Amino acid sequence: MKKTYKIEVDCANCANLMEEAAKKTDGVANATVNFMALKMIVEFEEGREPKAVMKEVLKACRKVEPDCEIEI
Repeated sequence: MKKTYKIEVDCANCANLMEEAAKKTDGVANATVNFMALKMIVEFEEGREPKAVMKEVLKACRKVEPDCEIEI
């Protein structure tokens, strides 16, 4: 399952680091952050609950940029 989320990110470098952090999160099959569109597309592993996985993605992204916001 793929879902798109609005994301607030300040720079393209941070967007790349957040994308890498999201990809490493348990339950994420793939993730893409589009800095220009301020969107994150997340593909979830089969049988995983998107809301629970996104809470972990948000934690990972906040390690990169503490004021990061993702509309879950």
